[in-house]
This record gives sequence, C-alpha cells and structure tokens, in this order.
Amino acid sequence: MKTDIEIAQETRMLPIKEVAAGYGISEDDLELYGKYKAKITSELWERIQGKPDGKLVLVTAINPTPAGEGKTTTSIGLAQSLTKAGKTTMLALREPSLGPCFGIKGGAAGGGYAQVVPMEDLNLHFTGDFHAITTANNLLAALLDNHIQQGNALGIDTRQILWKRCLDMNDRALRNIVVGLGAKADGVVREDHFVITVASEIMAILCLANDMEDLKERLGRIIVAYNFAGEPVTANDLNAVGAMAALLKDALKPNLIQTLEHTGALVHGGPFANIAHGCNSVMATRTALKLAEITVTEAGFGADLGAEKFFDIKCRKAGLKPDAVVLVATVRALKYNGGVPKDSLSEENLEALKKGIVNLEKHIENIQKYHVPVVVTLNSFLTDTQAEYEFIRNFCEERGCEFALSEVWAKGGDGGMELAEKVIKTLETKESHFAPLYEDSLGIAEKIETIAKEIYGAGKVTYSPAAKKAIAKITEMGFGSCQVCMAKTQYSLSDDQTKLGCPEGFDLTVRDVYVSAGAGFVVALTGAIMTMPGLPKKPAADNIDVDGSGKITGLF
Repeated sequence: MKTDIEIAQETRMLPIKEVAAGYGISEDDLELYGKYKAKITSELWERIQGKPDGKLVLVTAINPTPAGEGKTTTSIGLAQSLTKAGKTTMLALREPSLGPCFGIKGGAAGGGYAQVVPMEDLNLHFTGDFHAITTANNLLAALLDNHIQQGNALGIDTRQILWKRCLDMNDRALRNIVVGLGAKADGVVREDHFVITVASEIMAILCLANDMEDLKERLGRIIVAYNFAGEPVTANDLNAVGAMAALLKDALKPNLIQTLEHTGALVHGGPFANIAHGCNSVMATRTALKLAEITVTEAGFGADLGAEKFFDIKCRKAGLKPDAVVLVATVRALKYNGGVPKDSLSEENLEALKKGIVNLEKHIENIQKYHVPVVVTLNSFLTDTQAEYEFIRNFCEERGCEFALSEVWAKGGDGGMELAEKVIKTLETKESHFAPLYEDSLGIAEKIETIAKEIYGAGKVTYSPAAKKAIAKITEMGFGSCQVCMAKTQYSLSDDQTKLGCPEGFDLTVRDVYVSAGAGFVVALTGAIMTMPGLPKKPAADNIDVDGSGKITGLF
C-alpha cells in the first residue's frame, strides 16, 4: 500500500497559474513561489470585494482519537467531489504547524487520494508565513526587554509581563525559562515563557485581519505588560507596530495551491483549536467565497472546539454566514469514545459503538443550536465493517440527519460523490438561519458558562482565584464584551481527556483567563491544556529523512 507522501509525489501537479485561471485569476494577480505555489495579490483582494459570495460549507468533526480522524482529508475529498459534480469549488484551509508534524500526528495535508500538494512544502517551510509570525512575535518581545533595559520609561512592572516568545515546535523545555542572566548589559533577569507559534496572538490577529490597515490596528492593541500603576502597556506604546507589520506584509496574503485533482486551495494561517481559535484566515475564506460557487472550509478538532469558535468568533468578526455543516465521524473514533483502547480500534465492536455514538449525537445537537443544516459523513477506514456502517447510518437517519459514507481517502473525488450530492441537496433545499450562541453583551463569566453548559454539557463552572481576578481586571479594562476563546482538551467534551462519550453534569475548571486585545477575544484556560506542547516518547520526526536527490520520506 502506498503511503500518503508516495501518492503525493507521484501525482502530476498543474502549474499553479493554470489552476488559478480556472477561477478567473490572471498571472498578474499571483505572486509566484516556484511553479506550484503562489500568493494572491492585494490588488486582486481589493478588486473582488464587490462580487457576490458563494455558498459556505464548514467541515467539523466529533471528538477525535489522539491520531486524528481525517477531517482535513474529508474536506479536501469533498471539494474534489463537488468539482466533479460540476460546481466551481475552492478550499480554505489552515497551514500545518511543525509541532505536530514532528510530534504525534505527522504531516497535515489530507491523506490518500484526498490531499493538497505540494505536501512536503506545505508541511515544512511553505511560503514562510509561520516564520514571519514567529519573527514578528519575537521582535515585540525583544523590543519589550530592550525598553526595560534602556531605562524603562513606560514604568513596566517586570512581574507583570504578559507577552511570551514563540517557536513553531513542540519544545516543553521552553515553557518556563529565565532570561537576562549574565552581565548587566545582558538584560534584566526575569522569568519568561514560550508558546507554540500557532498559539501566538499574532497568529490570531493575522487570521482575523481584513487588510493591512486592520492588521496594524490590531497589532497596536496587543497588551504586552502592565506598568507599576497597573495600567496596560501595548505594542503601540513600544512603537513596535510598523516593524512588525513590515515582517508580516507578505504573510498577510493567502496562499494558493491545489488538490491532487487540481481543485484550488487557499491555505493560510494555522491557529490550533484546542489553545487558539482554530480557523484559517478571514482573507482566505472571503477570497474563496468571491471566486467559487462553493467554499469548503474546516475548523480544528471536534465541533466543541473548532466549530464553536468558527461560529462564535470568526463568523461574528468577519460577517460570515455558513450555509451548511458537514460533521465527520469515524467508526474508530466512536469506538474510542465508547471505551475501546487505541490499539484495539480495528476490531469490530458494536457494543462500544452503541456507547460511543452518544458523542456524535451531542455534536449534532450542538450544531443545530446555531440553526445551520447538518450533513453527517462517515470517513471510511479499511478496518471498518458493514455492520458498523449500517448501525451508524440508521442512528443518523432515525434522527432526521442527512448521511453519507465518504471513501475519499481511497478513491479521491469519486469516493465522495454521495457526500457531495447530499451537500448540494442541502444547499439547494434547506435554508440556514445562522446565529451565534451568545450575545456580546453577556459578561465574560456568563459567556464561559454558556459554552460550558450548552456545548460541553457541564453542570457548573468553577474558577481559580487567579481566573476570578483576571476576569474582574479584564472587565474593568473594557474588554467584557469580547468573545471567549476556550482552551480545552480536544479528546473530550469536558476538560478531562479521560471522560469520553458524552459526559454530563461535570465541573469545568477555569484556571486562568487573559485578553488577546488585538485579536479581540478573551482566552479561558481549562484543565491541563498547554500553550507549548511537548513531543511524545516516539516523535514522528524519528521516521523523516531525505535522500541525496532531495526526496523526502516518512513525512506522513
């Protein structure tokens, strides 16, 4: 059996200018990065603003197993299938992070015959967007420390510095560090921290910005620290905005690549959904909506995380109104939620399916709270059995859900025609009445509790003393109307990854809260979630290599 990377390497890609031409994009509207990658120019972005939007389809999922269940594969396969069905379709996806690429999941460009290419480029350095974000983040950190070293005219309290350095790598040793050791000229000694780049506020800002002017305004609002009077100090106060924006000038532009079947894919930005807002850039999604009849986008991890943030944060800020949701499930993830160990998921187990399918039921109910039509699809794996398929199909149909089996991993666009037909039927016959879950006028704690109880199924929310103090401070500063971005484990509806299925009535613990003023949301940290992940005992990096001709192996 061929690996994903072997399939990708054997596929003949079209020059990206040919793919672009299929969407009415001229070569002058592209900034080429070789033959197969390009950025969309600012001129094209401005020129298409008056065009009507196509239909927007969100792909989300149930709670996954630690290995992931193919949501991106389904998104890509669906786009290929919709193209085969005669619909001009474009993908809007996130860029992969090097953290999971070298960690537990490996690459993230889809799988089998439903991939975006060039997959090696996408999974590694791509067009340099993540490098630009990392550099802009760390420039701000350097300017902050330099300001303190050079006399500290702003009166920054070094015990109340909020801004962290970042790196696009899982590196647990950098979570908590000490900087400024050495001679007096080497800086002020203080505790510091790193987050992974995809959790940086600059990543969120880039993905929510509408243009350079909006980007600069958001960068300026970043709160980096408090002064001795307890007042916020911003990136604007440090005169950092111009230089940061210069570093992000090209990163702001969406990247165009293609699927294995040459459907266009705008891949741009990559915030994690368990510790950030989990959606690709607003500019990529809005560009795709102007260029295609149907845009297929996705939100990270399960619907309790990515979809909730897509609906309550991204859609609200960008004025997006999704027309349909595709909810991805897999036999093995349902069995995992039914208590089956990861190493036994290949065995037929209808009893575990009956226990675990309540997770799917909860996600269906949650999406319906946003008043958007739902199509459930089962991402097929070779180890699935017909009896398992029929049980899940009957479960969905008994609840009035459209259902389709997806075989896009094995068959590409041909394997997703049933799903494409159900999506087209839904778009043509069912009207979306999208509305967010909560009103902005609610307080921060009320928003947290609404998400926790309505989406997760919690009985109550408890707050640490630090979280209570932070909420009071953030509200006093005028950020009480911001949306909430929950940082929570992806493996459970609760904040405890061992509580599988559909836990109810549990206590959700919020241990800290902080404001991302530039992004315009408040982050609530729950459970043991980390903003700098670590590598597993056997990282995916162990299997990656490159030969003398430059051919990469083991990436996925």
